[in-house]
Amino acid sequence: MIDAKSEVRLRQRLTLVALGKAPADRILRVGRLLDTATRTWSDHQEIVIAADRIAYVGPAGSWPGPCDVIDERPDLMAIPGLGEVHKHIESSHLTPEWEAALVMPRGNTWTCEASHEFSNVRGSKTLDFWMTARQHGSPLKIFPLPGSAVPPTAYEHGGGYLGHDEQRDFMAGSLMVAGLDEVMDWPAVWNPENGSHERLWGMIEATFAARGVVEGHAAGIRDLPTINAFAAAGLASDHEAWTAEEFWDKLTHGLFAELRPHSMPDVIKGLLERGLADWSQIAFATDDRSASETLQKGATDYNVRLAIQSGLAPEIAIQCVTINPARHMRLTPWVGTIAPGRFADIVLLSDLESFEIAEVWADGKQVSRGTDYILPVPAIVWPDWARDTVNTGGTFEAADFAIPAEAGRYMMTAAVLRPFHWEDDFLTYELPVEGGFVQRDTAQNITKFAIVDRFSGRKSVSKMFWAGTGPKTPDCALASSLAHDKHNIWCVGSSDQAMATAVNALIETGGGWALVRDNKVVATVRYEIAGLMSQRSAEDLDADMQALYAEGEKIEWMFEPSSSPRWWAGFPERLAFATLTCAPWRWVLVAPSDYAPEGLVNVATGETHRIVW
Repeated sequence: MIDAKSEVRLRQRLTLVALGKAPADRILRVGRLLDTATRTWSDHQEIVIAADRIAYVGPAGSWPGPCDVIDERPDLMAIPGLGEVHKHIESSHLTPEWEAALVMPRGNTWTCEASHEFSNVRGSKTLDFWMTARQHGSPLKIFPLPGSAVPPTAYEHGGGYLGHDEQRDFMAGSLMVAGLDEVMDWPAVWNPENGSHERLWGMIEATFAARGVVEGHAAGIRDLPTINAFAAAGLASDHEAWTAEEFWDKLTHGLFAELRPHSMPDVIKGLLERGLADWSQIAFATDDRSASETLQKGATDYNVRLAIQSGLAPEIAIQCVTINPARHMRLTPWVGTIAPGRFADIVLLSDLESFEIAEVWADGKQVSRGTDYILPVPAIVWPDWARDTVNTGGTFEAADFAIPAEAGRYMMTAAVLRPFHWEDDFLTYELPVEGGFVQRDTAQNITKFAIVDRFSGRKSVSKMFWAGTGPKTPDCALASSLAHDKHNIWCVGSSDQAMATAVNALIETGGGWALVRDNKVVATVRYEIAGLMSQRSAEDLDADMQALYAEGEKIEWMFEPSSSPRWWAGFPERLAFATLTCAPWRWVLVAPSDYAPEGLVNVATGETHRIVW
């Protein structure tokens, strides 16, 4: 935690240390040092450290004060600790103390946590959760931004509610709270008749009042009138642009551009071709990356290497993960540069072009060697409010997933969605009726998808038919409590009994993944913290994920369209994003409510519809 009083006391000490009138704790001397403010290198520099901060930077031997500990790194280059401008730590599926052990050896020493995920599970505990690991000694700095989408739309419920008063209290709770997480529900921002309009503007008002940053999410917003309206609303950034043209349009209309790796090569090439010289309004954003993927690719270091490979100068790439995001998030007193007053977070490189990290320092001490984390991970006993988050009201039977037909009907018309269905209308199919219930139709690539309310304890389920979504093999199902952004339980299956078995397995483990084959549970992955994260190492979690993948390979999966690669519509993680409800989504399936008893609602218009008729 950072509070104003303790910050003043610390800076009083730093002032005396900088003048040489008080002793330092440590001096780190390096061969070269990058000043990210001017993008210049200096040779033979020393970094004087007191407590967890930098007190002095200058030529080696120039500091006039006393210090007993001097660490020499003459062959290494120093750059500031790398920062994440927009990341969901929950998407690593590790608790924050284990996230630190994973990403800090890869250069990431601070993160602006976009807390849509945890906030939607335990909104009132958002700040408590993100401060806990640091309070227990974790060196990763987490600057939390409470979720703006709690709930994501006016048609969802459970997990808490965040509005003006809650955001006001968050902003006052710690200097580490940077602002408001990505405002995703654009229809609610511009349309006064939308049910979330007043709630969202209340959160924006509270953020402005505390001079925080209101982060944006401009997915699908590409026309100039809407881009102008988005910026006029005070939404400061976008991380959803895909092309250089879209980035250019948003940059030139005042938005801070957060560039994700999947479009980085094309966007960097396009911006360089346009002659962009000033990259200060751009940062690199990881957004969502699992622990398994981080083990394979890297963390923020991967983003930097990809940018360099895409043609960006290394020094500019480093600015995009240090001073640029720090300036945007108004965090420059603490991070972004190797300068007095900032946290003593330093990445030591052995090679610049390949961005090879030799050591990472944080809070003034070495935390990693190569990709090995060398500090103990704090032993945190997470409280019940973080662990006990699956409250379905009981277990389920096959009948809970059945869809009744009208009496005497042999065929019924069904509303059908598919993964990433951004069309104005849902699909319709004619489906057979057997035993009084509407059936799946494998021949038409139709299966069944369900959302189980895990917050209210009312044992409620919404279910409908989806195209190309899940298992084709009989009596199989996949369920997860990872369901962006409301994070109810979703389940897809080729039989109602398999779906019930999968959901019940999740209830027993407290969240995560459950895979069923032949109506038997064949693999589970536990996310026992908020149903989103697990308190263990990345390697241990990855081992369970690999076992899940291996069992998944034994099942035949549907895809929509049938030629789509598996990562787009199939097994397993991509389906967790198919439950999104904010723009540019239209028709979605949400947990049952009084407003939408069957769960099918158009989140752009508020229109509801029957599942079958």
